[in-house]
Amino acid sequence: MRNRLQMNLTALPLLAVIFSLLTGCASAYYNAWDKAGIHKRDILVSRVEKTRDSQEDAQEEFKDALEQFGSIVSLQNTDLKQAYDKLSAEYEGSQDAAEAVTDRINSVESVAEALFKEWEAEIAQFTNPDFKRTSASQLRETRSRYSGMLSTMRQSEQSMQPVLRTFRDNVLFLKHNLNAQAIGSLRGEFASLEDDIALLIREMNRSIAESNQFIEELRGANS
Repeated sequence: MRNRLQMNLTALPLLAVIFSLLTGCASAYYNAWDKAGIHKRDILVSRVEKTRDSQEDAQEEFKDALEQFGSIVSLQNTDLKQAYDKLSAEYEGSQDAAEAVTDRINSVESVAEALFKEWEAEIAQFTNPDFKRTSASQLRETRSRYSGMLSTMRQSEQSMQPVLRTFRDNVLFLKHNLNAQAIGSLRGEFASLEDDIALLIREMNRSIAESNQFIEELRGANS
């Protein structure tokens, strides 16, 4: 199923994609996938996986930025223009990584909402009360697991913001104060930045673990 999903994710008919973009209709988009044999739960798993991967990428980006920051502020005779260029590039890379995480989380929310809406509508169609109760119970359990996972995703997303603000402040400080005192002032920021990134990585690891568990549970439920 996973190989078929990956293959079909690149083979959706172009007209269906264009139609969904022109109309802005999410249901048309998901219906097109459904006709291709890819259901909302498959898309949800795929998007959770991509969100997890983007969080791992963001971790590496922030770690690299911290290393660059530390190497710059530890030098006594740092070229300030070079320091600014390096930190500015690291900040932009970190910001891009953070935005990618946000986009991925938003895409998970979008398909999850569509999945749960469809699930509720289909439960209402049952005539067998036992089937209806069982399906409703499964929906509640899945939604509960999803809510927990989404919460940790959003927490890890928010944990990036203090780090980005500190990076931005320091980059701007260097830009506006290209003088010998600038690097000395930045040294005091390094310890707090280390703490912020350590917290960020812990939050992301928790979110990644939740994502992996949710993926495994959803796959197990549909195997």
